Amino acid sequence: MDLTEHPIMLTLQDAISGDGFLAGVTLFGRALVRKEDDGKWWMYGVRPAAIAESGNTIDETFLRFRNRYKEVLFDIAQDNNKFEDFKTEVERFFNEPDEEDERLWNNALKAIRSSKIAPPEPFAQLPRESPESKPSKITIERLDVEGKRFKSSDNATDIYALPNAA
Repeated sequence: MDLTEHPIMLTLQDAISGDGFLAGVTLFGRALVRKEDDGKWWMYGVRPAAIAESGNTIDETFLRFRNRYKEVLFDIAQDNNKFEDFKTEVERFFNEPDEEDERLWNNALKAIRSSKIAPPEPFAQLPRESPESKPSKITIERLDVEGKRFKSSDNATDIYALPNAA
């Protein structure tokens, strides 16, 4: 059995400037990656669902997806002058489902966990993470508040990973 839908877990962190605020956005998301008939890899957002990008390799596809996601955050910041409105809109964007892609993501996870298949070479070397220990969520916090202390441990590296098989 070949896996055509590859479930990916995303971790992305951004500092977004708005009119009068600075926001920290951390995403623990989900995406599906598949090779289409055009020979390109496509990454389809599951959480958030409203983004899709393509590339010749999975790394290029991830970078394009990541940049498109950041552009969406910039657009939301430009359209919302108050932090509270920005936060509400980013949460809405993140929580808008694509039920078909969520179903495909869950089916691909079940296929991996059934041990019927192994990930193909472009995915075999990716780090593995547990979807249960890193649930899909987004956090938005205001960074430009008095008394806010920053620590190096707050940093998160952009990664994409495969779910654990168990």
